[in-house]
Amino acid sequence: MSDDKRKGDKPIPDDVKNYLNDAQIAELHTIEGFGWELKFIRRPLFQERLVVVVNPDGSSIGVLEDDGRLNLDPNIETRE
Repeated sequence: MSDDKRKGDKPIPDDVKNYLNDAQIAELHTIEGFGWELKFIRRPLFQERLVVVVNPDGSSIGVLEDDGRLNLDPNIETRE
């Protein structure tokens, strides 16, 4: 039995720009220049979405906050 809670949702939706605001899009473009990439967007029902990015070697994760800041000390749990 799988403990996957996505129920068929992709970790990164096809319409990703519908989930990010202008500040987050701008910061994502900036950090992509340094090799960071979007890892997933948590989209829980009735809760705030969470935009998670990962550094080039996968050793560090961050959260793109609503104001566009990159939070490198997020208080989140991941399976990996």
